[in-house]
This record gives sequence, structure tokens and C-alpha cells, in this order.
Amino acid sequence: MELSKKTTILLTPQLHRQLTKLAEQRDSSLGALVREACERQYGLVSSQDRLEAVQELATLGLPVASVRQMEMESVPDASRLLP
Repeated sequence: MELSKKTTILLTPQLHRQLTKLAEQRDSSLGALVREACERQYGLVSSQDRLEAVQELATLGLPVASVRQMEMESVPDASRLLP
């Protein structure tokens, strides 16, 4: 990724210390931490990242019932709701 734009932000001393410590714990830079936070907060991910996430979800072996069975379990018949 080419970094070619610079933005200056002002942080409180406490927030700067906390973020710097977190970046060190993650073996990262403060700038990388802020960029990642922006991407996550505002959903700014590439099409490739989205595709990889979908592919990863598709590999999960989750036990699920048929669509009809799941509908019956999540939206019971109205007569079953009344006493």
C-alpha cells in the first residue's frame, strides 16, 4: 500500500500514550493502528478483503437446519404464542 497523503490529528496526552502502548503491543505503528481503526469504523475495505471474508465464512462447518425448519423455530405459529 502506497502512503502518499498526510493528515495531522491532535490527541490528548493520555490517548496518545494508550494508542502508542497498544501499537507497541501489536508490533505496529501508531499510524497503522489509526488507519486500521478508520477502515474498521467506516467499513472502508477493498473488494478483495470482502471476498476473502466471504470465502472464509463459507468454509465454516456450522450445523444448520433447512430453511423451513429455521423459519419454524424463529417465527412460531401465532396459535403457539397465545395461551
